[in-house]
Amino acid sequence: MTRFARWTALAAASALLAAGCSGGSPDDGKGGLSWGRCKATADGPAPSSDWQCATLEVPLDWSEPDGETIGLALIRAKARGGDRVGSLLFNFGGPGASGVSMMPSYAPTVSRLREQYDLVSWDPRGVGASEGVRCRGDKEIQAAESVDVTPDTPAEERAYFQDAADFGKGCQKNAGKLMAHVSTADSARDMDRIREVLGDKKMHYFGISYGTELGGTYAHLFPKKVGRMTLDAVVDPGADAVGHAKNQARGFQRALNGYLESTGQDPAEGSRKIADLLRRIDAQPLPAGTPGRKLTQTLAATGIILPLYSKDSWPTLTSALDAAERGDGSELLALADGYNERDTSGRYGTTTHAQRVISCLDDRQRPTAATTKKLLPEFEKISPVFGTFLGWDTAGWCHDWPVPGQHDTPEVSAPGAAPVLVVGNTGDPATPYEGARRMADELGKGVGVMLTWRGEGHGAYGSGSDCVDSAVDAYLLDGTVPKDGKVCS
Repeated sequence: MTRFARWTALAAASALLAAGCSGGSPDDGKGGLSWGRCKATADGPAPSSDWQCATLEVPLDWSEPDGETIGLALIRAKARGGDRVGSLLFNFGGPGASGVSMMPSYAPTVSRLREQYDLVSWDPRGVGASEGVRCRGDKEIQAAESVDVTPDTPAEERAYFQDAADFGKGCQKNAGKLMAHVSTADSARDMDRIREVLGDKKMHYFGISYGTELGGTYAHLFPKKVGRMTLDAVVDPGADAVGHAKNQARGFQRALNGYLESTGQDPAEGSRKIADLLRRIDAQPLPAGTPGRKLTQTLAATGIILPLYSKDSWPTLTSALDAAERGDGSELLALADGYNERDTSGRYGTTTHAQRVISCLDDRQRPTAATTKKLLPEFEKISPVFGTFLGWDTAGWCHDWPVPGQHDTPEVSAPGAAPVLVVGNTGDPATPYEGARRMADELGKGVGVMLTWRGEGHGAYGSGSDCVDSAVDAYLLDGTVPKDGKVCS
């Protein structure tokens, strides 16, 4: 079953560069890591010689620090300038995004920060080169695209939940003992070990999307270790699984309304038209120009979701919707394939596999089908286009999951921590703006510092606002904390 939408990586609308880790010359005396040239993988070429890779061994179970270990893949590029602050650790979201793959492609966005920081990222446990989890094969993934994620009949409902249960069993078969040790709290403890081996007294960190929840969790567990921390595209720490789904329904509908207004359409009428298109596709999937594949309702909705992550992609959405209205599903299918990491040879990425394994270990809430059915009218009212998908997703995502969840909501209070810069974008579709305010409040008085951008798209830094970029740069490079409540428009 394809996850329709959750928090996702900053890279949702861009191709990821892939890089592997290989051994090499010893580190410069700090932490015992052996840094060497990054190597190419089947997914892409190696990054330039500016980048080094290493593997860090950490405990599988942090309650048994001297027990079995797993390897975490790291990547870094050293600071260019002489006035080095330290290492700046990045997490790009998901959960499930590969920092080893994403860091080189994101580096131009943060080139100014590299003047004073080593740029560092990693594949969190269960992700990519760090014991990455794959829950089913490519043929199984493609076959599951035919499962209706908004079931209308008892037979479709049985198929939906059977597919969800089968996915969990596949994860358990592949991950084994790791399945119970990939939580956000586990990764936060890994972060502190990374800080330690890099030789930094404080954690300087840039978290995006789900990376903000990871940063908040780190701040809660290690408040005295927090250095300069920026959280952008913020996940609401006060929302449970159902609350997150409602937040995303609200956020994507807002983004869709903004798109429709930009094309001169009334948002209500435009949404009704798109909802009607999706219902027609549900009844009769569209040909998509690819042998053996058609555009299903779920793939169509996924294709609509992807361009909403960036205002620059809105013209692509116009073209794809126009084609679908003419009976051609090829453009929406191509967009859905981009979201689902499917390449032209039919190979799929595993970001959503890791995402599900991590989030279902975090989330204790397990809504039933009956609960979801009662919630559907509320979801549909929030979003006539996306509400039904996200409503059903609350019941299917962790259905019959092999391991129990750990909490309803994450704890991010960090009394005594240094100021944490929380950046919210009022037009963010995946992590609606309200979550940033909640994060700033829950971090605690004197800790959470709120910076608002009145913009569009997922995230704010590097999205075209000189006001946002200069405020974040001044904070990370000089330690200048902006006034709480500052607004960039």
